[in-house]
This record gives sequence, C-alpha cells and structure tokens, in this order.
Amino acid sequence: MTHLITKVTGFKLLDDFVIRVRFDDGTEQTINFLPVLTGELFEPLRDPKLFSKVKIDPEAHTLCWPNGADFCPDLLYTWTSGEPVLRPESETVAS
Repeated sequence: MTHLITKVTGFKLLDDFVIRVRFDDGTEQTINFLPVLTGELFEPLRDPKLFSKVKIDPEAHTLCWPNGADFCPDLLYTWTSGEPVLRPESETVAS
C-alpha cells in the first residue's frame, strides 16, 4: 500500500471560508471549510478575520492558522467537494 505524500504549495482565499489550494503535483482543490469549523481548535476560525490569517506551514507543507489549527495536506488533497470530510465529534460518538 502506498501512502500519499502531498505538499501544499500555494493558496488563494476566495471567500470568507473558501480557499483554493494548490498542491505540489500542480492540482488544485477549492474547499469550503465552514462546515467543519467546529470544536475547540477549529471553531475560532469562524471569525473571518482569524480565518483570513491562513498561511502555509513551511515544515508541514499545509495550511495553518495562528491559533495552531491546521489540516493534514493529504486530507486537503482528497477533500470531496460539497461533503464535509470531517464530522463534528458529537456526530461520531455512539449514544
């Protein structure tokens, strides 16, 4: 089994919570992050001012924010348009 090793090489903020992400193989992915901005680490990113401070982490080669939030670059690469890849923790806990 091969493991995908992906690096984010660029991005463009298109809207408050939408980013077009460019990868080292030249592909791009447009992602609406709003549906997954929940929980202690990601909910603060619902503030457009904080969300807009996104940058590329030079070591992890992925998007990151000043509050320590980031997403695995492989997750960004395989993000399915229109479907949140991450579900809020409350939806994944069995009753």
